[in-house]
Amino acid sequence: MSKTNAVMLAASVAAALALSGGTASAAGDVKEKCYGVALSGQNDCAAGPGTTCAATSKIDYQGNSWKLVPKGTCTTMTTPFGPGSLVPIKRPS
Repeated sequence: MSKTNAVMLAASVAAALALSGGTASAAGDVKEKCYGVALSGQNDCAAGPGTTCAATSKIDYQGNSWKLVPKGTCTTMTTPFGPGSLVPIKRPS
């Protein structure tokens, strides 16, 4: 493969990843658990007693359910009850 073809192939792959959103590992995207930001039934896990795991939160912004978010963004997210948290929090039910 010529140097020009290799560069064109690399550019095509990069463009395809950018358009498709890529994958977490391809994009170097690191995630963290963010409590209190998931809508009802949209949590990734941990939703308190009586629930099993993912998609089992009973209310919006449930403080003991978490969602994976890009690292560094959790505490900047706002909800009607305040910001997201890196640890479980108390929220009205």
